[in-house]
Amino acid sequence: MNSQEVIVCEAEEVDSLIAGMARSIWEGSRVDAPFFLVGVRSRGVPLAQRLAQVLSVLTGDEIFVGAVDITLYRDDLSQGRRWPVLRGTEIPFSVDGAELVLVDDVLFTGRTVRAALNAICDLGRPERIRLAVLVDRGHRQLPIQPDVVGLHLPTALGDRVRVRLHPLDEAEEIVRVLTASGSAAPERRSAP
Repeated sequence: MNSQEVIVCEAEEVDSLIAGMARSIWEGSRVDAPFFLVGVRSRGVPLAQRLAQVLSVLTGDEIFVGAVDITLYRDDLSQGRRWPVLRGTEIPFSVDGAELVLVDDVLFTGRTVRAALNAICDLGRPERIRLAVLVDRGHRQLPIQPDVVGLHLPTALGDRVRVRLHPLDEAEEIVRVLTASGSAAPERRSAP
């Protein structure tokens, strides 16, 4: 199958999307509950850390970040032939009664988010969980919608979206990998 990579956003625009997401997260937050970010491993974690940095500047408070590993909560775990690689859940705060913002890089079918919600709820009972994603590419298989979106990027079902972020990647960018059925010029909408 032939594929072609199209750069949708470069580093400067990724920074701008993250800053806009942080403002939206803070505008929608409650002041009556502890507030934390939880990144989905792997690229949701550096994204959550970047959001926390911007939020700390906006609020003047330190924003704590946790990481959730969804490997054992995946609904396709039994379909794989390899042993799963566990990266560990690290949530250094109590989720009970807290407002959590679950952060991931790309929202596609909704299955990763469902698994992350199950993993978090096994740790306690948050007051509220909101979902923030850098890229919403559509094609949901579960009734899951984000509360905060950096970029709406309509894609063909067979396309892929790759988010590259420091420190996991050398470059920072959002790339759409087009399959033979994908269009050459991706349509995109940035969040306000």
